[in-house]
Amino acid sequence: MTPRSATQKIEPASGTDYVARVHELGPVILEAADQIEAEQALPPALLSQLHEAGLFKTLLPKAYGGAELTPMEQHDIMIAVAQYDGSLAWCLGQLNGCSLASALLEPSAVEEIWGQPEGCLGWGVGRGQAKRVDGGYSVSGKWLFSSGGRHSTWLGAQYVTVVDDDGNPVTEAENETRMMTMLFPTEKGNFQGYWDVIGLRGTNSDGYEVKDLFIPEKYAFYRDDHQNNYVDGTLYKFFSNTTYAIMFAGVAIGLARGILEAFKDLAMEKSGRFGKTLLKDNAFSQSEVALAEARIRSARSYVLHEVNEIWEEMTESGTVSTPEHRMRLRLATTFAIQEAKTAGDIAYHAAGATAVFANNPFERRYRDLLTVTQQVQGHKVHYQTVGAYLMGHDPEYMAI
Repeated sequence: MTPRSATQKIEPASGTDYVARVHELGPVILEAADQIEAEQALPPALLSQLHEAGLFKTLLPKAYGGAELTPMEQHDIMIAVAQYDGSLAWCLGQLNGCSLASALLEPSAVEEIWGQPEGCLGWGVGRGQAKRVDGGYSVSGKWLFSSGGRHSTWLGAQYVTVVDDDGNPVTEAENETRMMTMLFPTEKGNFQGYWDVIGLRGTNSDGYEVKDLFIPEKYAFYRDDHQNNYVDGTLYKFFSNTTYAIMFAGVAIGLARGILEAFKDLAMEKSGRFGKTLLKDNAFSQSEVALAEARIRSARSYVLHEVNEIWEEMTESGTVSTPEHRMRLRLATTFAIQEAKTAGDIAYHAAGATAVFANNPFERRYRDLLTVTQQVQGHKVHYQTVGAYLMGHDPEYMAI
Protein backbone atom coordinates (compact mmCIF):
# COMPACT_ATOMS: atom_id res chain seq x y z
CA MET A 1 0.00 0.00 0.00
CA THR A 2 1.28 3.46 -0.91
CA PRO A 3 0.04 6.01 1.62
CA ARG A 4 -1.92 8.94 0.27
CA SER A 5 -0.67 12.34 1.38
CA ALA A 6 -3.07 15.01 2.52
CA THR A 7 -0.34 17.51 3.38
CA GLN A 8 -0.07 20.82 1.60
CA LYS A 9 2.68 21.05 -0.98
CA ILE A 10 5.54 23.41 -0.16
CA GLU A 11 8.02 24.29 -2.87
CA PRO A 12 11.55 24.08 -1.42
CA ALA A 13 13.64 27.23 -1.60
CA SER A 14 16.43 25.19 -3.15
CA GLY A 15 14.27 24.32 -6.13
CA THR A 16 14.57 20.60 -5.44
CA ASP A 17 11.41 18.88 -4.27
CA TYR A 18 12.78 16.52 -1.62
CA VAL A 19 9.30 15.47 -0.56
CA ALA A 20 8.71 14.25 -4.10
CA ARG A 21 12.00 12.35 -3.92
CA VAL A 22 10.78 10.64 -0.78
CA HIS A 23 7.54 9.57 -2.44
CA GLU A 24 9.48 8.23 -5.43
CA LEU A 25 11.37 6.00 -3.01
CA GLY A 26 8.21 5.20 -1.07
CA PRO A 27 7.53 1.75 -2.57
CA VAL A 28 11.15 0.75 -1.95
CA ILE A 29 10.95 1.94 1.66
CA LEU A 30 7.69 0.05 2.23
CA GLU A 31 9.21 -3.09 0.74
CA ALA A 32 12.16 -2.80 3.14
CA ALA A 33 10.17 -1.87 6.27
CA ASP A 34 9.91 -5.39 7.70
CA GLN A 35 13.60 -5.99 7.04
CA ILE A 36 14.54 -2.69 8.71
CA GLU A 37 12.64 -3.73 11.83
CA ALA A 38 13.86 -7.33 11.90
CA GLU A 39 17.54 -6.59 11.23
CA GLN A 40 17.57 -3.19 12.98
CA ALA A 41 19.44 -1.74 10.05
CA LEU A 42 18.82 0.01 6.76
CA PRO A 43 19.45 -2.31 3.79
CA PRO A 44 22.63 -1.22 1.95
CA ALA A 45 20.81 -0.72 -1.35
CA LEU A 46 18.19 1.56 0.25
CA LEU A 47 20.88 3.43 2.19
CA SER A 48 22.70 4.15 -1.07
CA GLN A 49 19.51 5.40 -2.71
CA LEU A 50 18.84 7.73 0.20
CA HIS A 51 22.34 9.17 -0.08
CA GLU A 52 21.98 9.55 -3.84
CA ALA A 53 18.75 11.46 -3.28
CA GLY A 54 20.61 13.85 -0.94
CA LEU A 55 18.35 13.04 1.99
CA PHE A 56 21.19 12.84 4.53
CA LYS A 57 22.48 16.33 3.66
CA THR A 58 19.36 18.43 3.63
CA LEU A 59 20.54 20.61 6.55
CA LEU A 60 24.20 20.77 5.49
CA PRO A 61 25.27 24.26 4.30
CA LYS A 62 25.11 24.91 0.57
CA ALA A 63 28.75 25.95 0.77
CA TYR A 64 29.60 22.32 1.55
CA GLY A 65 27.33 20.74 -1.04
CA GLY A 66 24.24 20.44 1.13
CA ALA A 67 20.70 21.65 0.50
CA GLU A 68 20.51 24.01 3.54
CA LEU A 69 16.74 23.63 3.70
CA THR A 70 14.57 25.54 6.11
CA PRO A 71 13.19 23.80 9.21
CA MET A 72 9.74 24.04 7.58
CA GLU A 73 10.91 22.05 4.57
CA GLN A 74 12.70 19.51 6.75
CA HIS A 75 9.53 19.05 8.81
CA ASP A 76 7.59 18.04 5.71
CA ILE A 77 10.34 15.65 4.61
CA MET A 78 10.02 13.90 7.96
CA ILE A 79 6.25 13.64 7.55
CA ALA A 80 6.68 12.10 4.12
CA VAL A 81 9.31 9.54 5.18
CA ALA A 82 7.46 8.50 8.35
CA GLN A 83 4.34 7.61 6.35
CA TYR A 84 6.42 4.75 4.96
CA ASP A 85 8.67 3.86 7.90
CA GLY A 86 9.14 5.55 11.26
CA SER A 87 12.59 4.14 12.02
CA LEU A 88 14.01 5.43 8.76
CA ALA A 89 12.47 8.84 9.35
CA TRP A 90 13.92 8.99 12.84
CA CYS A 91 17.41 8.10 11.62
CA LEU A 92 17.23 10.72 8.88
CA GLY A 93 16.15 13.32 11.40
CA GLN A 94 18.90 12.43 13.84
CA LEU A 95 21.73 12.40 11.31
CA ASN A 96 20.55 15.56 9.57
CA GLY A 97 20.31 17.29 12.93
CA CYS A 98 23.90 16.34 13.65
CA SER A 99 24.98 18.01 10.40
CA LEU A 100 24.14 21.40 11.92
CA ALA A 101 27.52 21.03 13.64
CA SER A 102 29.15 21.69 10.28
CA ALA A 103 28.56 25.42 10.75
CA LEU A 104 30.83 25.35 13.83
CA LEU A 105 33.76 23.41 12.34
CA GLU A 106 36.74 24.44 10.30
CA PRO A 107 36.07 23.88 6.57
CA SER A 108 38.78 21.22 6.37
CA ALA A 109 37.05 19.19 9.09
CA VAL A 110 33.70 19.54 7.33
CA GLU A 111 35.24 18.27 4.11
CA GLU A 112 36.63 15.20 5.86
CA ILE A 113 33.30 14.34 7.49
CA TRP A 114 30.74 15.22 4.82
CA GLY A 115 32.89 15.43 1.70
CA GLN A 116 32.32 11.80 0.74
CA PRO A 117 29.03 10.88 -0.98
CA GLU A 118 27.88 8.81 2.02
CA GLY A 119 29.59 10.88 4.71
CA CYS A 120 27.43 11.71 7.71
CA LEU A 121 27.66 12.30 11.45
CA GLY A 122 25.72 10.63 14.26
CA TRP A 123 25.84 10.91 18.02
CA GLY A 124 24.13 9.85 21.21
CA VAL A 125 23.44 11.22 24.67
CA GLY A 126 25.89 10.70 27.51
CA ARG A 127 28.87 12.15 29.31
CA GLY A 128 32.59 12.20 28.78
CA GLN A 129 35.80 13.68 30.09
CA ALA A 130 38.77 15.03 28.18
CA LYS A 131 42.28 16.04 29.06
CA ARG A 132 44.17 18.54 26.98
CA VAL A 133 47.14 17.00 25.18
CA ASP A 134 49.45 18.22 22.48
CA GLY A 135 47.32 19.06 19.42
CA GLY A 136 43.96 18.14 20.92
CA TYR A 137 42.28 16.07 23.62
CA SER A 138 42.34 12.60 25.15
CA VAL A 139 38.70 11.61 25.54
CA SER A 140 36.86 8.89 27.47
CA GLY A 141 33.13 8.38 27.88
CA LYS A 142 29.95 6.53 27.00
CA TRP A 143 26.95 7.65 24.95
CA LEU A 144 23.53 6.04 24.40
CA PHE A 145 20.58 6.45 22.00
CA SER A 146 22.71 6.80 18.88
CA SER A 147 19.91 6.51 16.32
CA GLY A 148 21.38 5.62 12.95
CA GLY A 149 24.86 5.74 14.42
CA ARG A 150 25.92 2.47 12.82
CA HIS A 151 25.17 4.03 9.42
CA SER A 152 27.26 7.13 10.09
CA THR A 153 30.87 7.59 9.09
CA TRP A 154 31.66 9.83 12.09
CA LEU A 155 30.43 9.89 15.68
CA GLY A 156 30.22 12.60 18.30
CA ALA A 157 31.29 12.63 21.91
CA GLN A 158 28.79 15.06 23.40
CA TYR A 159 28.74 16.77 26.79
CA VAL A 160 32.45 16.34 27.33
CA THR A 161 33.96 18.13 30.31
CA VAL A 162 37.58 19.17 29.99
CA VAL A 163 39.43 18.25 33.19
CA ASP A 164 42.92 18.76 34.58
CA ASP A 165 45.31 15.99 35.61
CA ASP A 166 43.51 15.63 38.94
CA GLY A 167 40.12 15.20 37.26
CA ASN A 168 38.84 18.65 38.20
CA PRO A 169 36.81 20.58 35.57
CA VAL A 170 38.77 23.30 33.79
CA THR A 171 36.83 26.54 34.15
CA GLU A 172 36.72 29.32 31.60
CA ALA A 173 35.62 32.95 31.71
CA GLU A 174 33.54 33.90 34.73
CA ASN A 175 34.48 30.61 36.40
CA GLU A 176 32.16 28.71 34.03
CA THR A 177 32.51 25.03 33.21
CA ARG A 178 31.42 24.37 29.63
CA MET A 179 30.86 21.04 27.95
CA MET A 180 32.27 20.42 24.52
CA THR A 181 31.40 18.14 21.60
CA MET A 182 34.19 16.23 19.88
CA LEU A 183 34.03 14.18 16.70
CA PHE A 184 35.85 11.03 15.59
CA PRO A 185 35.58 8.35 12.85
CA THR A 186 32.91 5.73 13.59
CA GLU A 187 35.36 2.83 13.52
CA LYS A 188 37.09 4.27 16.60
CA GLY A 189 33.96 3.90 18.73
CA ASN A 190 33.10 0.69 20.54
CA PHE A 191 29.39 -0.01 19.95
CA GLN A 192 27.39 -1.83 22.62
CA GLY A 193 24.06 -3.36 21.64
CA TYR A 194 21.13 -2.90 24.00
CA TRP A 195 18.30 -1.68 21.74
CA ASP A 196 15.52 -4.16 22.60
CA VAL A 197 12.39 -2.01 22.48
CA ILE A 198 8.76 -2.09 21.34
CA GLY A 199 8.93 0.67 18.72
CA LEU A 200 11.39 2.39 16.40
CA ARG A 201 13.31 -0.86 16.54
CA GLY A 202 14.92 -0.19 13.18
CA THR A 203 16.77 2.87 14.48
CA ASN A 204 19.08 0.52 16.40
CA SER A 205 19.77 3.34 18.83
CA ASP A 206 22.64 1.56 20.54
CA GLY A 207 25.39 3.05 22.65
CA TYR A 208 29.12 3.41 22.12
CA GLU A 209 32.14 4.31 24.18
CA VAL A 210 35.73 5.43 23.80
CA LYS A 211 38.71 5.20 26.15
CA ASP A 212 41.64 7.62 26.01
CA LEU A 213 40.88 8.43 22.36
CA PHE A 214 42.94 11.22 20.84
CA ILE A 215 40.78 13.81 19.06
CA PRO A 216 42.53 16.69 17.25
CA GLU A 217 41.62 20.24 18.22
CA LYS A 218 39.79 21.02 14.97
CA TYR A 219 37.13 18.38 15.69
CA ALA A 220 36.21 19.91 19.06
CA PHE A 221 33.61 22.67 19.46
CA TYR A 222 30.87 24.06 21.67
CA ARG A 223 27.47 22.96 20.45
CA ASP A 224 25.09 25.85 19.68
CA ASP A 225 27.90 28.39 20.09
CA HIS A 226 26.37 30.62 17.42
CA GLN A 227 28.77 33.47 17.99
CA ASN A 228 31.56 31.36 16.49
CA ASN A 229 29.80 30.01 13.41
CA TYR A 230 31.93 29.56 10.31
CA VAL A 231 28.74 29.63 8.23
CA ASP A 232 26.15 32.38 8.32
CA GLY A 233 22.45 31.90 7.68
CA THR A 234 19.23 31.72 9.67
CA LEU A 235 19.23 27.92 9.85
CA TYR A 236 22.46 27.92 11.83
CA LYS A 237 21.08 30.36 14.39
CA PHE A 238 18.46 27.89 15.56
CA PHE A 239 19.35 25.80 18.59
CA SER A 240 19.88 22.18 17.66
CA ASN A 241 17.38 20.81 20.20
CA THR A 242 14.72 23.02 18.64
CA THR A 243 15.52 21.72 15.17
CA TYR A 244 15.33 18.13 16.41
CA ALA A 245 11.94 18.87 17.95
CA ILE A 246 10.63 20.23 14.65
CA MET A 247 11.83 17.14 12.79
CA PHE A 248 10.59 14.59 15.31
CA ALA A 249 7.19 16.26 15.44
CA GLY A 250 7.15 15.57 11.71
CA VAL A 251 7.92 11.90 12.38
CA ALA A 252 4.93 11.64 14.72
CA ILE A 253 2.62 13.38 12.27
CA GLY A 254 3.80 11.17 9.42
CA LEU A 255 3.20 8.00 11.42
CA ALA A 256 -0.30 9.16 12.32
CA ARG A 257 -0.93 9.97 8.67
CA GLY A 258 0.21 6.49 7.65
CA ILE A 259 -2.14 4.85 10.17
CA LEU A 260 -5.07 6.99 9.09
CA GLU A 261 -4.53 6.33 5.38
CA ALA A 262 -4.25 2.61 6.09
CA PHE A 263 -7.62 2.75 7.83
CA LYS A 264 -9.18 4.57 4.88
CA ASP A 265 -8.00 1.79 2.60
CA LEU A 266 -9.28 -0.86 5.01
CA ALA A 267 -12.67 0.88 5.26
CA MET A 268 -13.23 0.38 1.53
CA GLU A 269 -13.43 -3.39 1.96
CA LYS A 270 -14.02 -4.29 5.61
CA SER A 271 -17.48 -4.51 7.14
CA GLY A 272 -18.22 -3.46 10.67
CA ARG A 273 -19.92 -5.44 13.40
CA PHE A 274 -22.05 -8.35 12.12
CA GLY A 275 -20.77 -7.67 8.57
CA LYS A 276 -23.74 -5.56 7.53
CA THR A 277 -22.11 -2.26 6.54
CA LEU A 278 -18.72 -1.36 5.09
CA LEU A 279 -16.70 0.81 7.43
CA LYS A 280 -16.63 3.57 4.82
CA ASP A 281 -20.42 3.77 5.11
CA ASN A 282 -20.48 3.61 8.90
CA ALA A 283 -21.35 6.94 10.53
CA PHE A 284 -19.07 6.36 13.52
CA SER A 285 -16.10 5.56 11.26
CA GLN A 286 -16.77 8.64 9.17
CA SER A 287 -16.78 10.86 12.25
CA GLU A 288 -13.60 9.28 13.60
CA VAL A 289 -11.78 9.80 10.31
CA ALA A 290 -12.78 13.46 10.29
CA LEU A 291 -11.54 13.98 13.85
CA ALA A 292 -8.22 12.25 13.13
CA GLU A 293 -7.80 14.32 9.97
CA ALA A 294 -8.44 17.53 11.90
CA ARG A 295 -5.85 16.62 14.55
CA ILE A 296 -3.17 15.76 12.00
CA ARG A 297 -3.73 18.88 9.94
CA SER A 298 -3.94 21.19 12.95
CA ALA A 299 -0.75 19.70 14.45
CA ARG A 300 1.20 20.34 11.27
CA SER A 301 -0.30 23.80 10.79
CA TYR A 302 0.57 24.85 14.34
CA VAL A 303 4.21 23.80 13.96
CA LEU A 304 4.60 25.42 10.54
CA HIS A 305 2.92 28.65 11.65
CA GLU A 306 5.31 29.05 14.58
CA VAL A 307 8.39 28.02 12.60
CA ASN A 308 7.56 30.30 9.67
CA GLU A 309 6.88 33.30 11.89
CA ILE A 310 10.03 32.80 13.94
CA TRP A 311 12.11 32.16 10.81
CA GLU A 312 10.97 35.48 9.36
CA GLU A 313 11.73 37.33 12.60
CA MET A 314 15.21 35.83 12.83
CA THR A 315 15.98 36.44 9.17
CA GLU A 316 14.92 40.06 9.40
CA SER A 317 16.82 40.73 12.63
CA GLY A 318 19.82 38.51 11.90
CA THR A 319 19.84 37.33 15.50
CA VAL A 320 19.94 33.95 17.20
CA SER A 321 16.60 32.44 18.28
CA THR A 322 15.47 33.87 21.60
CA PRO A 323 14.18 32.02 24.69
CA GLU A 324 10.68 33.10 23.67
CA HIS A 325 11.18 31.55 20.22
CA ARG A 326 12.43 28.34 21.76
CA MET A 327 9.52 28.13 24.19
CA ARG A 328 7.00 28.70 21.42
CA LEU A 329 8.56 25.95 19.33
CA ARG A 330 8.81 23.59 22.27
CA LEU A 331 5.10 24.03 22.94
CA ALA A 332 4.12 23.61 19.29
CA THR A 333 6.21 20.50 18.72
CA THR A 334 5.20 18.79 21.96
CA PHE A 335 1.54 19.51 21.24
CA ALA A 336 1.92 18.23 17.67
CA ILE A 337 3.46 14.95 18.83
CA GLN A 338 0.69 14.40 21.37
CA GLU A 339 -2.03 15.31 18.85
CA ALA A 340 -0.51 12.92 16.34
CA LYS A 341 -0.68 10.16 18.94
CA THR A 342 -4.36 10.90 19.55
CA ALA A 343 -5.06 10.81 15.81
CA GLY A 344 -3.18 7.52 15.57
CA ASP A 345 -5.21 6.14 18.48
CA ILE A 346 -8.44 7.01 16.68
CA ALA A 347 -7.48 5.31 13.42
CA TYR A 348 -5.85 2.30 15.07
CA HIS A 349 -8.86 1.51 17.24
CA ALA A 350 -11.28 2.14 14.39
CA ALA A 351 -9.55 -0.68 12.50
CA GLY A 352 -10.58 -3.17 15.17
CA ALA A 353 -8.89 -6.57 15.40
CA THR A 354 -7.33 -6.09 11.96
CA ALA A 355 -4.88 -3.61 13.49
CA VAL A 356 -3.20 -6.12 15.80
CA PHE A 357 -1.85 -8.40 13.06
CA ALA A 358 1.78 -7.81 12.16
CA ASN A 359 1.13 -8.38 8.44
CA ASN A 360 -1.24 -5.38 8.30
CA PRO A 361 -0.03 -1.76 8.01
CA PHE A 362 -1.06 -0.63 11.50
CA GLU A 363 0.80 -2.45 14.23
CA ARG A 364 4.39 -1.34 13.54
CA ARG A 365 3.41 2.26 12.87
CA TYR A 366 1.39 2.39 16.07
CA ARG A 367 4.26 1.02 18.17
CA ASP A 368 6.60 3.51 16.54
CA LEU A 369 4.23 6.38 17.28
CA LEU A 370 3.92 5.39 20.92
CA THR A 371 7.70 5.29 21.15
CA VAL A 372 8.01 8.81 19.74
CA THR A 373 5.83 10.11 22.59
CA GLN A 374 8.17 8.48 25.13
CA GLN A 375 11.25 10.19 23.70
CA VAL A 376 12.35 13.44 25.34
CA GLN A 377 11.09 15.60 22.47
CA GLY A 378 7.51 14.43 22.91
CA HIS A 379 7.27 14.23 26.69
CA LYS A 380 4.38 16.05 28.35
CA VAL A 381 6.73 17.52 30.97
CA HIS A 382 7.44 20.25 28.41
CA TYR A 383 3.98 21.68 29.05
CA GLN A 384 5.07 22.48 32.60
CA THR A 385 8.33 24.03 31.33
CA VAL A 386 6.53 26.31 28.90
CA GLY A 387 3.70 27.05 31.32
CA ALA A 388 6.17 28.16 33.98
CA TYR A 389 7.84 30.48 31.47
CA LEU A 390 4.49 31.91 30.36
CA MET A 391 3.71 32.66 34.01
CA GLY A 392 6.86 34.67 34.57
CA HIS A 393 9.48 32.14 35.64
CA ASP A 394 12.99 32.15 34.22
CA PRO A 395 13.42 29.88 31.17
CA GLU A 396 14.69 26.38 31.81
CA TYR A 397 17.29 26.34 29.05
CA MET A 398 18.19 22.65 29.28
CA ALA A 399 14.58 21.73 28.44
CA ILE A 400 14.36 23.84 25.31
